[in-house]
Amino acid sequence: MVTAVTEGIKVSVKTEYQAEYSSPLQAHYVFTYRITIQNNSEHTIQLLRRHWLIYDSNGSVREVEGEGVVGQQPVLEPGEVHEYVSGCNLRSSMGKMVGTYLIERVMDGRRLRVAIPEFMMVVPYKLN
Repeated sequence: MVTAVTEGIKVSVKTEYQAEYSSPLQAHYVFTYRITIQNNSEHTIQLLRRHWLIYDSNGSVREVEGEGVVGQQPVLEPGEVHEYVSGCNLRSSMGKMVGTYLIERVMDGRRLRVAIPEFMMVVPYKLN
């Protein structure tokens, strides 16, 4: 698990290779990642947008940007946690993702970019 903290907002990521949905012979590798967002700040916040860079070890880079996460724009009171699972497919057996969330403080509308830590996606047999 990797973690980053931006102004009291802690983002942790854990990945898992999904062998049953992958097809290495067709260069199709599927990974899921579980994101935990913990609001350790003193302010109520709302996650508005996400921005990802997805690097495949074959040299390709994809950029993904959009509203919320998995169809939600969660509001977190101080001390609250929001967790979700999403996925990514690669054309090679390893890659990485890194990104940011656009967060708004509900009280005053101040917006900030919260770091999503860089995380690796590697099929288990590559680690031997």
